[in-house]
Amino acid sequence: MGKKRIVVAMSGGVDSTTVAAILKQEGHEVIGITMQLLDYKDAEGGCCSLDHVIDARRVAQELDIPHYVVNFIDSFKELVLKDYVAKYESGKTPIPCVLCNQYVKFDLLLKRAMELGADYLATGHYAKITNGDGTYSLNKADDENKDQTYFLYTLKQKELSKLMFPLGSLKKDEVRELARSLNIKLAEKPDSTGVCFVPSDNYRDYLISQSAFTEKEGDIVNVEGEVLGKHRGIYSFTIGQRRGLGIATGKPMYVVGIEPKENRVIVGEEDKIYSNKLLAENISWVQTNNQIELNSEEPFEVKAKIRNRHREDDAIVTMKSDTQAEIEFINPQRAITPGQAVVFYQDKKVLGGGWINRML
Repeated sequence: MGKKRIVVAMSGGVDSTTVAAILKQEGHEVIGITMQLLDYKDAEGGCCSLDHVIDARRVAQELDIPHYVVNFIDSFKELVLKDYVAKYESGKTPIPCVLCNQYVKFDLLLKRAMELGADYLATGHYAKITNGDGTYSLNKADDENKDQTYFLYTLKQKELSKLMFPLGSLKKDEVRELARSLNIKLAEKPDSTGVCFVPSDNYRDYLISQSAFTEKEGDIVNVEGEVLGKHRGIYSFTIGQRRGLGIATGKPMYVVGIEPKENRVIVGEEDKIYSNKLLAENISWVQTNNQIELNSEEPFEVKAKIRNRHREDDAIVTMKSDTQAEIEFINPQRAITPGQAVVFYQDKKVLGGGWINRML
């Protein structure tokens, strides 16, 4: 690849900083862009904070590359924050990173990069893109402990053709060592964890601070409907949760269901949080191929996983419509959670995925 103009999404962390340094060292024309997603007063301590913007700008100066901050506050609120609140309100457990990637990073930011005449947008994601005969594939990173393809399954051919993930072939410790060798001052900066816009990762306080919820007492019941206790809001619970239930039954109990209309939380013993089947909606495919036809009436086999930290397992997908599918796992899965994503794999290749609507 000859010299290219590449926009790098710089968050102020070691990964995106190392990406910018690598591409600059390779001789490309590099432009750094940092997204402002929140008012800085609302992002204290998080990876959207002013400190991270300052870190990104300082590194850009050290690398002698242009650096811009783009304001996506309104778009982020409309496309990500509203969904985050709505899912908790409906008894689901959201993963805002998927929507942020889909609608902000790889739509709005990608368009901004193209407006700057860039050939590519590069990020610090741990994933790999391959190109065979003009068809792009999204693949797992070599460092499976850092692999982020679960959050990227909505990417399609148009986006993949304009994206670069330079860290996909590196382990995390190799990235830090490379950063040290390039004299990057952020080489030892800790990774950000949790949801970027939730201070101290306390989502309950965040929801209340947004005036999204008020405490509304309801029943905690067992699977037979017997009332075991009271709760102060369904948003404080997620499927599979054991701690913080506020009930005493003499044996471990887990959240097995949330009923927003009845304002009720259902608990049961551990065996009740396992299931083989789920219904997924808004199905999205990275590419169509001979094995997977969007309107196929024939079930097909995949590897699938129901959350980022789960290992994928054998499953059978049956399309119910163009955008809805029933997924049946060969082995029972623990705590299938509405609002999370189910992502399909074939070896290391990402096929696509969808949003979990409910267990079946």
